[in-house]
Amino acid sequence: MSKSETAKAVADFSLPATGGKPWSLKAHEGRNVVLYFYPRDNTPGCTREGEAFRDLYTAFSRAHTVIAGISPDSVASHEKFKTKMRFPFELLSDEDRRICKLFDVIQPKTLYGRKFIGVERSTFLIDAAGKLRREWRKVKVDGHAEQVLEAAKSL
Repeated sequence: MSKSETAKAVADFSLPATGGKPWSLKAHEGRNVVLYFYPRDNTPGCTREGEAFRDLYTAFSRAHTVIAGISPDSVASHEKFKTKMRFPFELLSDEDRRICKLFDVIQPKTLYGRKFIGVERSTFLIDAAGKLRREWRKVKVDGHAEQVLEAAKSL
């Protein structure tokens, strides 16, 4: 996993989301935001990652930090996944991969010897002023949510 610190402004965006209304970055101005990009609903790694953020949700809230998961899956798929896993945060649908491309998480991958282009598990921490403060790429799930929480607490 690579992580880096930065302080560049993040452009506002809006995506369809669970909960029946679009989710926009601007609507969360004044709070820190964790955007975690994951490849697919209901897969083992993506489930474990979501569970880790779910289990730390209260601590993130105390750190004035909103969590949102993003993948190319449909809102219908996200609704089922969110309900099944009892995620207290929204999942955003980026079916055209526009925001995935904006954050440069569409990368060459290999799975069981097969090469393809897909979403690289990545997390971005945006501060209350809308500036990108930290990014983690090629995320390994174990311990990751805890690292993000510590970074959020430091803002």
